[in-house]
Amino acid sequence: MAPPQVRSTVDRLDRPSAYYNNKNRRRRDRDEDEAEEQQQPQEDPLANATTLYVGNLSFYTTEEQVYELFVKCGEIKRLIMGLDRFNKTPCGFCFVEYYTHQDALDCMKYIGGTKLDERVIRTDLDPGFEEGRQYGRGKSGGQVRDEYRDDYDEGRGGVGRALQNEGREYD
Repeated sequence: MAPPQVRSTVDRLDRPSAYYNNKNRRRRDRDEDEAEEQQQPQEDPLANATTLYVGNLSFYTTEEQVYELFVKCGEIKRLIMGLDRFNKTPCGFCFVEYYTHQDALDCMKYIGGTKLDERVIRTDLDPGFEEGRQYGRGKSGGQVRDEYRDDYDEGRGGVGRALQNEGREYD
């Protein structure tokens, strides 16, 4: 007799991030033929990830504030603030690299979803920081999500690019 199947009520913390899945979806489509030929299981890049992507930060959040919050979960190896590609100003995200995978998981568990500078921050495991990823991927140099925002968000950093391009002014 087989043991009963136990279903967890808690989502895995080390599941692949949406960024990683979208990035690799295009590769999988291109390499479909090769994948059918080779049926070996892929290694999970986040199984031992020590880097966290932190999103939804205010543009005014400093590196020191991020460090003070995230050092509570473990010793930080490196902290990289996300920058606007053209202006070199903060644009609402960062990467935090820990020395151990367990510290990164603890951070996701305890700090993900908390408030920093009156904004609820998001944390995701990241396969690792590479040079060039500290810059926003939007057309204007910032984050892509700011390209489509059509509201005024003082905490985030003001007016979205959609309104800014229309020439509207807000007090």
